[in-house]
Amino acid sequence: MAMAGLYRRSLPSPPAIDFASSEGKKLFIEAIQNGTMEGFYRLISNFQTQSEPAYCGLASLSMVLNALAIDPGRKWKGPWRWFDESMLDCCESLENVRTRGISFGKVVCFAHCAGAKVEAFRTSHTTIDEFRKHVITCSTSDNCHVISSYHRSALKQSCKHESWVSIAKYIMEDVPLLLKSEGVNDIQKVLSVVFSSLPSNFGEFIKWIAEVRSQEDFGQILSTEEKARVAMKEEILKQVQETGLFRQVAAFLSSANSCCRNLPPLGFEDNLPNIAATVCCQGAEIWAGKYGSLNGYCCRETCVKCLKANGDKAVTVVSGTVVNGKCQQGVDILVPSSQTKQSCSCSASSNYIGMLPASNDVLTALLLALPPETWSGIKDKKLLQEISSLVSTEKLPTLVQEEVLHLRDQLHLLKRCQENKIDENLGAPLS
Repeated sequence: MAMAGLYRRSLPSPPAIDFASSEGKKLFIEAIQNGTMEGFYRLISNFQTQSEPAYCGLASLSMVLNALAIDPGRKWKGPWRWFDESMLDCCESLENVRTRGISFGKVVCFAHCAGAKVEAFRTSHTTIDEFRKHVITCSTSDNCHVISSYHRSALKQSCKHESWVSIAKYIMEDVPLLLKSEGVNDIQKVLSVVFSSLPSNFGEFIKWIAEVRSQEDFGQILSTEEKARVAMKEEILKQVQETGLFRQVAAFLSSANSCCRNLPPLGFEDNLPNIAATVCCQGAEIWAGKYGSLNGYCCRETCVKCLKANGDKAVTVVSGTVVNGKCQQGVDILVPSSQTKQSCSCSASSNYIGMLPASNDVLTALLLALPPETWSGIKDKKLLQEISSLVSTEKLPTLVQEEVLHLRDQLHLLKRCQENKIDENLGAPLS
């Protein structure tokens, strides 16, 4: 049976110039000498090609995100946090991209969701001179890059190119309507309305990275970089927990009369010993090069201990001993602690309290990220003023404010995707 296939196509020259040709090399040298290749080095250090015919946009974006050193906040493979095409799925499913390609607007959406600062322009809303200015700016700098979508037929190329979301719809459309009820007369009732109606798959959005290290490889001393990462997470948690909104959320979740028993499963675990046992097993797998299955791995014990970083104050670490047959592996987990006084012991589970992003923290961040108009339907003016003050981002510390506003932008993008409006106005404000 015969099948048609292509090895590769010849690059039409002109107008294109082969990078590996004599003329291409000459242009490359000239650009280096003129200082217009500054953006090249970080890109080539993170080069990746597309793994699917329709992944041209995803591959370009993941390469740029890695060149900008943006932490994806989730694992690629094994323990590594690294952008790959398969991780860009917040605005469109990978299956849809694989079969239909992706629009320019969705690429913009992906970039925003990943945490990049984005400026998007269509040819109909700008000029060739403006485009050239952006190219010059990015080619003479290593902290910005241009991704260009172009008409491929002129170069005799082809690409499948056409132009999750119920969570965003619920939060940004349904919640404001629910809050218009006459029965919403205090803060606890507001929280009950928001939390008791969360979609069943809400827990899928609650992810946090537990950083692991091998005791055998790293010993009892933390590096400066490890300490800095933990310190930043601890500071953000501390700032969240100092808000008036956090105290209201904590009271709601702990109150026997708050209807919290009606909350849907949130999909995340607040019990650190249970988390530690699972994560330690995963860590042991990583060091053994067998990541993907926990078969045969058992965490025999976990405990809290304190490690120092180059003479600085101690950092709280959860340590576990993982057994696999006759072998055992010591694994440490760097977990941010929000307790002012943290005892270091292998006994009482109470020592774990306040040592991870818990339900209180996550739900507080969610409420802060909701757009201000969410609360406009509250009929009690005094209550509206009170909730508006609690959720205001204006007086938040910088670290928390940046995280909250980024979450808010993501919600707006998801809602625009759900409404199929992502391509209508690329320059539209996200909030």
